[in-house]
Amino acid sequence: MKSVRGSKVAIIGAGQVGATIAFALAFQQRCSELVLIDVNKDKATGEVLDISHGLPFLGHMNIYAGDYSDCKDCDLIIITAGIPRKPGETRLDLAKKNVTLAHTITDSIMQNYTTGNILVVSNPCDIITYMITKWSGLPANRVIGSGTNLDSARFRHLLSQKLNVDVRNVHGYILGEHGESQFPVWSQTHIAGMQVDAYAKSLGISFTEADKAEIAELTKSSGARIIKLKGATYNGIAVSVSALAQSFLKDEHTVRPVCSLLTGQYGISGCSMNVPTIIGADGVEKVLEVPLYDNELESLKRSAESILEAIEGVKDL
Repeated sequence: MKSVRGSKVAIIGAGQVGATIAFALAFQQRCSELVLIDVNKDKATGEVLDISHGLPFLGHMNIYAGDYSDCKDCDLIIITAGIPRKPGETRLDLAKKNVTLAHTITDSIMQNYTTGNILVVSNPCDIITYMITKWSGLPANRVIGSGTNLDSARFRHLLSQKLNVDVRNVHGYILGEHGESQFPVWSQTHIAGMQVDAYAKSLGISFTEADKAEIAELTKSSGARIIKLKGATYNGIAVSVSALAQSFLKDEHTVRPVCSLLTGQYGISGCSMNVPTIIGADGVEKVLEVPLYDNELESLKRSAESILEAIEGVKDL
């Protein structure tokens, strides 16, 4: 694995999510140059100053507030800007607002783009990833959505609590949409090399279909629960994005459940959605077609239909 030195990252949007991602990247020293770009330049400047004052305890980094001209020569451009969903708004209402904003952002990036991957964090992530792939004209492997990488982490956390095991030993994926039609792939969920049902049985832990359904539902509703309790989610996604950034910037060839354009995999085409994917310095290296149970493949295709329906509603924006 090669280590890429002198990596440059731009973050579009210095709100709670963008600022926390910037802090995570600085704390973990993911890059040597980091630029925050926001329509509110004062907000971006304030976040830069705040993070900069912690750098003497962390290490050197050139971090500054900039503009879209600073997207030039980036290794990674992270898009976090978006309008939060309001009570009573439909998924399509949110999609229309944020797709319109994403179109403006994409145009501004591409006027200055020279190289690098674009990582979409803004919601609805799958739809915006698809549209940016279309608008940017970049090879599809260069536009990736953070998608269900965080959902999968939430899933693993819940499983580790249920089975009383170190979360680092829990391996499993949430696939499909980063949203309502997402689902856990139980056939590919393992602990210490054992399929999860076999692991639970070996320890005499009751692990029923009802338990699985509860974990799947809790995973799906985790974000909404956090928003209800504290108003927003940003810490978990920041760590998730920082991990993805490392995979890109250090060319780690990591397998992650991220969003990219499918071109026939699993029998699905023309849809950006989340499946296990090898990612590295060139973005998507390969979309993996892991073996799925018949009902899991059906769930994946239903999720694709849900995303395609939403894309249809915003494709002309």
